[in-house]
Amino acid sequence: MNSRSEVSIFRLYLLRAMYAFMATGLAIYKLPAIFNPPANLSTMGSVVLSVLAGLALLAGVGIHRPLKMLPLLFFEFLWKAVWVLAFALPQWSAGQLAPDVQEVLINNLVGIVLVPLVMPWGYVFDQFVKSPGDPWKK
Repeated sequence: MNSRSEVSIFRLYLLRAMYAFMATGLAIYKLPAIFNPPANLSTMGSVVLSVLAGLALLAGVGIHRPLKMLPLLFFEFLWKAVWVLAFALPQWSAGQLAPDVQEVLINNLVGIVLVPLVMPWGYVFDQFVKSPGDPWKK
């Protein structure tokens, strides 16, 4: 039995829904600024928008190829977890959580909760932990 057959159709649809959620959210809330950038957009802000545009496009690929695009979900989970742990929680614990930071925190917590729920953990273990890595030499 190959690893793909171990992932249920239901789980594949959950993954597709997660990729669609990512692509749609980014398309609605972030991508318009690429086509009509605000006058005060910093260089770093333009970099962030470009990275998010790339994520949106790759999430679209994930709808078609949900298992092959799992590293995108790992990235989505990890950057959000790092931001929450390194930036939001220290501000929150110091009582200095600004309203804009609070909004980003809530959005990031949604991703931190949803990604592990849709992840096919058995497949992840088989493909990313148990199986041998790619060779370093021919």
